[in-house]
Amino acid sequence: MPDSEKLRIIAMGTGPFAVPSLEALRAAGHEIALVVTRPQPPVKSRKGAPPSPVRQWAIENNLPLFDPASINDESAVERLNAVGADLLVVCDYGQILKPAALATAPLGGINLHGSLLPAYRGAAPVQRALLSGDAVTGVSVIHMTPRLDGGPILATRQTPIADNETAGELEDRLSKIGVEATLESVKLLSQWDRSSPIGTVQDKTKVTRAARLSKAEAEINWNQPARMIDCHVRGMQPWPIAYCFVPVAGKDEPIRIAVKQVQRLAAVPAGVSPGAVQVDDEGRFKVASQDDWVQIVRLQPAGKREMAAEEFLRGHQPMNLASRDENLEK
Repeated sequence: MPDSEKLRIIAMGTGPFAVPSLEALRAAGHEIALVVTRPQPPVKSRKGAPPSPVRQWAIENNLPLFDPASINDESAVERLNAVGADLLVVCDYGQILKPAALATAPLGGINLHGSLLPAYRGAAPVQRALLSGDAVTGVSVIHMTPRLDGGPILATRQTPIADNETAGELEDRLSKIGVEATLESVKLLSQWDRSSPIGTVQDKTKVTRAARLSKAEAEINWNQPARMIDCHVRGMQPWPIAYCFVPVAGKDEPIRIAVKQVQRLAAVPAGVSPGAVQVDDEGRFKVASQDDWVQIVRLQPAGKREMAAEEFLRGHQPMNLASRDENLEK
């Protein structure tokens, strides 16, 4: 890349998804003039909260840090203006930039997003793709506008979702896939005349949303196909973790277990209702879904450590699981 294409960049990010692309820009010779990240959350501990991945990356590379409570405050916008950057590179930051903040760099801003836009605009694109049972996902780099994830697309990369991949594992892999798309987009903007249109406008008819996950969503609904239960368990990791309530012999109340790994087995016989439990001759902890048996392979009882299902069964005799509706009524 000629020196004329080296840009002065404000890097904006907080979580781990941003680090590979930001490091690639630094390694490519672009000047990271400022790193903007979210403030450290208050923690009631002598050690305090560990630094966020982007904060840690900035510290390790002796880069200037800025962590305003709101990037859109007048004082924060003034700080961005003072940097004199060519471009804002935003990824996994956690705040939406308003027009004044976006206008602080003549080339505007780009954002690396963990989906094939316009699908899954919002805070949890990786998780929502898994929860929906998608076979393919990817990353998109957009030229930012004030509309959330709505700008024209500069570059995309796609990849199949592996059968046993959790949301955390997929997000880590997508962060690396995003490096090439980010570098491609920055190069495109470095050659842009700033007057002609750039990128591909998103098709508004294909927009889907990816709302932030909640703990309430994590409860397993056994009255659905086994494939979707498997997607649910993988999509809820590393947070908030799929769970269900297991009535056990000798206990007045069901035990809440976090379900960490499941496996689809043979079809459920006619007449067996979703939520029915069976421990078969091989010692497998099986729960009936809408179509197939679902084996619970690894779990974590409330207040206990994670364990294999076989260990749990040595101390508990599970009975049929309550339905989702019955659990919600408790």
